[in-house]
Amino acid sequence: MGTSYVPMTSAEIESRLRGYTDRLVDALLSDPFDPSPGRAIGVDLVAVHFTSAESLARTIDLIGDEILDILRLGHSPGWRGRVAALQGALCSGFVQAARKRTLDEQEAIRQAVLDARDAVEQALRTSEARFRAIFAEAAIGIGIGDMTGRILEVNDSLARMLGRSADELRHMMVQDMMHPADPESMWRTYEELVRGERDQFRVEKQFDRPDGSTIWTELIVSLVRGEDGLPLYQVAMIEDVTERRMLQERLRHQAMHDPLTALPNRALFQERLASVLQHHEPGDRIALCYMDLDGFKVINDSLGHHVGDDLLVAVARRLADAVHGEDRLVARMGGDEFVILIQNSFGTEHAIEIADTVLDALRAPIRLGGHELSVSASIGIVERPLAGQTAAELMRDADVTLYWAKSEGKGKWALFDPDRNATEVAQFRLSAKMPAALERCEFYVDYQPLIGLRDNGVVGVEALVRWAHPELGRLGPDRFIGLAEETGLIVPLGRWVLRQACQQARQWQDQFGESAPFVSVNLAVRQSRDPELVADVARILAETGLEPSRLQLELTESAVMGTADEPLDALRALSQMGVRIAIDDFGTGYSNLAYLRHLPVHELKIAGSFMEGLRDAERADPVDARIVGTLVDLAHALGLTVTAEGVETRAQARRMADIGCETGQGYLFARPGSPEEITAFIAAHQD
Repeated sequence: MGTSYVPMTSAEIESRLRGYTDRLVDALLSDPFDPSPGRAIGVDLVAVHFTSAESLARTIDLIGDEILDILRLGHSPGWRGRVAALQGALCSGFVQAARKRTLDEQEAIRQAVLDARDAVEQALRTSEARFRAIFAEAAIGIGIGDMTGRILEVNDSLARMLGRSADELRHMMVQDMMHPADPESMWRTYEELVRGERDQFRVEKQFDRPDGSTIWTELIVSLVRGEDGLPLYQVAMIEDVTERRMLQERLRHQAMHDPLTALPNRALFQERLASVLQHHEPGDRIALCYMDLDGFKVINDSLGHHVGDDLLVAVARRLADAVHGEDRLVARMGGDEFVILIQNSFGTEHAIEIADTVLDALRAPIRLGGHELSVSASIGIVERPLAGQTAAELMRDADVTLYWAKSEGKGKWALFDPDRNATEVAQFRLSAKMPAALERCEFYVDYQPLIGLRDNGVVGVEALVRWAHPELGRLGPDRFIGLAEETGLIVPLGRWVLRQACQQARQWQDQFGESAPFVSVNLAVRQSRDPELVADVARILAETGLEPSRLQLELTESAVMGTADEPLDALRALSQMGVRIAIDDFGTGYSNLAYLRHLPVHELKIAGSFMEGLRDAERADPVDARIVGTLVDLAHALGLTVTAEGVETRAQARRMADIGCETGQGYLFARPGSPEEITAFIAAHQD
């Protein structure tokens, strides 16, 4: 038998049915007959949750069969009517009990629904009260608007924050809150939210208040959607961050301004320059004036750093007064360096005019703590179109141009020259490659003969270093000797040239004997001051086996005249060793000629510039002739021989011979050539 509610074991069901049967049998045998126990059993079936129609039918069948079996054992068949009555009473009780049970369940469900509705309404009222309390008492401003942008509700905090009444705000639209400084991207994002393309955005925004003041806020706008997912409302939460913003601005100002002069510092300048480079129109130009004070270190070291600081403050004040405007920025880059950024330059003349204004502003003496200081500055100017420029390129070129201005004297400006810069860059690249070039044996030596003006014999040869550059081809010494001196490479390079020249001179000595020429090697200023010079020369002479008298070292007039004691001692030691000392380009300096008699010099080489006036025998320049004659007489008076450089015509050669020069050197006799060419030349001029 099935049950609709309570699971019962077979034994339990059997025991309950047997009890029902006993009760029905008792009722059947009662006199007078009373079918009410059947009704009670029907009610009891429902009470124990045998409530399905199938349960009732099977129960009646089972009970009926049980009773009939009992009656067949000893009772009259006539009592079958009583059985039917009992079954009917049972069904009636069952139906009435089941109906009552159904009504009771329906009432319970109805009451539960009513209780649930009451609970929901109470929760809703509680939730709404809680929301109203939060909305009204929140410290941050809250506003609710519909999807058209109409403001529906605001709290008191928002009204106080914006300086308007709640009623006034409820008559406004969200678009009325726009500020001129709002970025376009903020309102594009807002439109995306209104269209339902995003659920929230956060932004920092400023609002104007009716009293003219401005507040900065952190704004969060969120979208509220309905059950169908469509946008219903927009909710804005606004926090006043004005004080935090002011603190940030103060901190930023401190980070972006020089604490000493209060001028913008390097960081702010670089930020402004980057912004200008990023946002510009076609045809816009820019100018940088990079400035450095002349002689500031002397003032700082002699008068003290406090005076130096006061001077920088005074200079900064003058710069700020002289150069002002929204499109200009004066910044201190560090130390005594300042830079002026001209955002909308009108051309080179405009930048030069500003540089002149700055130099004029600094001309008046500055009085500081009892000192009257005269200060000047050097300025490097870079002015060009903005298109295609980078901050690094502009600053590099400005720095280079400032260096040019300082090298040309005090109180001057220099304008960037791309050709000059390209030349210097090329020179720098050459200097960077020279050490490796020396290791790779890219240098070689040519030789130019020195010819006796009386007998036309080869007296000596001058060693001239060349560079076989793998990319630029053959480079003369004018392209790299100066660089070698600046970098210090001149010492190892000069030592290499000296060894090459001595080796070649020894070969000529072996080949031509006593008629072999001496070799003349140029000695740079830095080489003459090298403490190892004497030892290097002695070692090279010993290694090559060259007689010291067949080596001549040439120094420029400025390097020899008035030289310090240590280099002079080295020259004396070389002279005592037997090495010849010559002064090259003599006559171009401003030397104390009487000083010559105290120098260990054997020969003067008169500068080729004097040869120009003697090129034409009939129209010789008498001044050049007089100067050369005086120099030759002076040399002879001191016991020195004289070589005329730059001899290109026979008239020059004859004139120099008549004046008394012993030897000549120049294109008239021979151009510089390889050792093989010069060997053939020497052989051709042997007696």
